[in-house]
Amino acid sequence: MNDSAMNAWLENFIAEHGGIAGTVHVRSGDALAIAASRNVPAKVVEVTRIIPKGKGMAGLAWERGRPVSSCNIQTDESGDVRPGARAVDAQAAVALPVHDTEGNLRAVVGIAFAEERTLEDRELAELGSAAAGVIELIR
Repeated sequence: MNDSAMNAWLENFIAEHGGIAGTVHVRSGDALAIAASRNVPAKVVEVTRIIPKGKGMAGLAWERGRPVSSCNIQTDESGDVRPGARAVDAQAAVALPVHDTEGNLRAVVGIAFAEERTLEDRELAELGSAAAGVIELIR
């Protein structure tokens, strides 16, 4: 599931929010499956093709039901950032869970930024609202 509409949506989402890279993972049963990626190395796309609940930033966003962010994925020591994520040429990053109207997780949208920074609650809420737009593309 890596269609042109999903890729176009992701590219626009990243550009609108000043990011440099991103992914969309769509829930498929008991895992997340990659649906789109932008500026993510092929080896990272391959490693994150299928993500179980609770693994990496996307899996943790699903498990926790809230955004999981890092001010610098290159130096993060929280345990939330998997080693493969460091291959993305970025610093700050966030994984945003997207739920349907019944509260079921449908996707996790990831966005990474060039600079190190702490994403404040207001910005996380804005990004989360914008990420929810992807739900219209999920079949």
